Amino acid sequence: MQALTVSALRRVDEAVEVAERKGVGHPDTICDALAEALSRALCREYRAHFGEILHHNVDKALLCAGRASPAFGGGKVDEPIEIYLAGRAVAEVGRDRLPIDEIAIESARSWLRDHLHALDADRHVRIHPVLRPGSGDLQGLFRRSGRGRPPLANDTSIGVGYAPLSPLEQLVLAVERGLNSPSTGARPPAWGEDVKVMGVRVGRDVELTISCAMVAEHLANLDDYLAERSAVGRLAAGAAAEAGFASCHVNVNAADNPAAGQVYLTVTGTSAESGDDGQVGRGNRVNGLITPGRPMSLEAAAGKNPVSHVGKLYNVAARDIARSAVAFSPQIARARCLMVSRIGSPITEPAVLQVQLETQGDAPVEPFQEGVEAIVADALARLPERIDDFVAGRIELF
Repeated sequence: MQALTVSALRRVDEAVEVAERKGVGHPDTICDALAEALSRALCREYRAHFGEILHHNVDKALLCAGRASPAFGGGKVDEPIEIYLAGRAVAEVGRDRLPIDEIAIESARSWLRDHLHALDADRHVRIHPVLRPGSGDLQGLFRRSGRGRPPLANDTSIGVGYAPLSPLEQLVLAVERGLNSPSTGARPPAWGEDVKVMGVRVGRDVELTISCAMVAEHLANLDDYLAERSAVGRLAAGAAAEAGFASCHVNVNAADNPAAGQVYLTVTGTSAESGDDGQVGRGNRVNGLITPGRPMSLEAAAGKNPVSHVGKLYNVAARDIARSAVAFSPQIARARCLMVSRIGSPITEPAVLQVQLETQGDAPVEPFQEGVEAIVADALARLPERIDDFVAGRIELF
């Protein structure tokens, strides 16, 4: 494979490490989720009406926070959250027209109902679709992929991935998922889904700063609030101990000033009701984290079409190639993957593909060349086959 380069990744002594995750109710994550929900809904409708997925990229969404008056035992939303869903999408073929604005509104409301338990998706939110057809040249490029041939990349873009996650990164993921897990049935209704976890490691010292929106309806008074805040801290401390961190300092809702009655209280369980705006691409990368010390792409994967948009496809593929490289041999300690596309070329033929390997004892990487080539060839060959996984939501993007 001419585009593939396999090289050594040298060990770096990282004295300071930072990892962050924005939970499902964070305004930025909401925007990612609604953009991806719209893309998936369009894919299903295109297939149902036209027999194939048509050109679209709906990776632009903006959330403008509303205004709310939370109070222990209740409160109200005074002005609704405004959400703008923008992008390019084919709306008609011949005389057959799809109601793409209605599809956008319903896909958004459906996601909000399913994921934010204290938010009324009909009363607390206004949704504004701003969808237009794509340019003629990009639509033409999308259509040039004939049946049985790989789609053509509709952008020159970058995808990056690495593996494995560090212990701190795994902890940050585990804490947010623990706080937002609906599966146990034990998640208190007072905990809103707007959770953010910032993990910082300096040497062996670890600190977690957690923001968790509390739902006023389920808290009678300040004592109830402080009890739930303490419960969040205990969950995080327990996760840290289980992950092997002997010492972990946990701060929950660090901006609180209980003596002055200033606490993180919400009506809806998200700061989107009043405190914070959101935008696609400002949150988690495709591995679920924000990691400034690691390779990251600025691409917003959510909302891009799953057929030819390499901003989505290559970031997922790079992540998976790195994971597979580490799993290939116990002698491979870490892996990074960089992919660069060229607009108009088949998505299975990147312009550049580099895999870096850190080996145990700094052993040479040449013995792993053939194995990595096979991993890469398989990942590229399967790109066109992964469309169904994207449409079904089986691939995590944020």
